[in-house]
Amino acid sequence: MHRGSGENGLRWIADAYDVSFTLTLAEGLSPHELLSRVGAEEQHIVPLTRSAACDLLLRDEADHISDLDFLDWEDAAAVARLTSGGFLPAPPETIVRAGSVSGWAYALEEFGCHTGTYIAALSERGRAFAVHHNAKGFSRVDHGLHGEAVTSFEPGLPHATNGVPAEAVLGFLHHGTEAGDVAFLRFLEKELGLYLPFEETEAELPAAAFTEGAPG
Repeated sequence: MHRGSGENGLRWIADAYDVSFTLTLAEGLSPHELLSRVGAEEQHIVPLTRSAACDLLLRDEADHISDLDFLDWEDAAAVARLTSGGFLPAPPETIVRAGSVSGWAYALEEFGCHTGTYIAALSERGRAFAVHHNAKGFSRVDHGLHGEAVTSFEPGLPHATNGVPAEAVLGFLHHGTEAGDVAFLRFLEKELGLYLPFEETEAELPAAAFTEGAPG
């Protein structure tokens, strides 16, 4: 798959994040508003590349911070920002990085699905979607509208739905052999006309760390 091509405006995410991912879309929000609605505090938001976020998530707490290639470990202010934000010293459970595209805020998580539990808050100004795929091949979509959680479903498994059936509320019905998350990303491409540039999502984006009981 050619990453970031116009024909694969969202579907490339399933290829580039081939272990696990969550893509969240929130209509009418800014990136910082999205992060705030999922529990981040403004002073704890730090700009991070995808590579830096992965390094923080996958590091061993016993490793010295000098092993982090993106960080000048002698920069006390930078280390303090990461520590107060919950990125250090222990790896957070997930890191949410957020950007904006065509009137929508988007968020990407490499492994977790923190944003999916906030779908109602994320839909305050319109529509919101969270598309999750985990390492075991499980996929789930959460959808909210005008401040209400409307449906949560497994693409291709109509019986595994909480709320209004996806076909009724969205017009989405998955058949065939294509992975459920990919099929729904394809559907969103057509319905919303959104295209996320691969290069932009790899570069620095506002990011928040989340671990139960720790600052976001």
